[in-house]
Amino acid sequence: MDSPDRVAAYLARNLASLRHSRALTQDALAKAAAVPRSTIANLESGVGNPSLTVLVKVATALAVPLDELTAAPRAKVRRWPADEVATQARGRGVTMRALVPEPVPAELLTLMDFAPGASMRGTPHLPGTREFFTCLTGRVSIYVVGERHDLAAGDVLGFPGNVAHSYQNADSRAPARGVSVVILAKAGV
Repeated sequence: MDSPDRVAAYLARNLASLRHSRALTQDALAKAAAVPRSTIANLESGVGNPSLTVLVKVATALAVPLDELTAAPRAKVRRWPADEVATQARGRGVTMRALVPEPVPAELLTLMDFAPGASMRGTPHLPGTREFFTCLTGRVSIYVVGERHDLAAGDVLGFPGNVAHSYQNADSRAPARGVSVVILAKAGV
């Protein structure tokens, strides 16, 4: 069983989260629950010691069961061992690996590893698509419609994803790594 201090911390976190998710101010929630605004502020700070009546009023105003206010964190957690995350070889010496192993609507998130001197052509997408590449280590050159952009660790390049583009490790002796984020355009828009 959790200690009273821990339950107060759960209440503070859950109440603030529920209030924010409903776009309510502390004042608006206080009015809906018929309690003073200072009561909501005290509960969210973790120092409140509410009566059962106050908790019921707040839960009713938020349209949640009482136990949702005081529940311990419940998270859906899953670990993917490295060998279960899809990896594919592309171009000459480029390995691509999903950053997020679950589908992310309208986005492609990829970790790209470049062997020394590696290169690959990018895949053009629908007009309106934006691509962002962050160089993590080494040096990567990205050619966008024939124009060369040299990136070092920490540099980010954004460009239209529907135009011809390619990637190249600018160093023929050391590997490079980067993250590609593609924000896909919606078809027919």
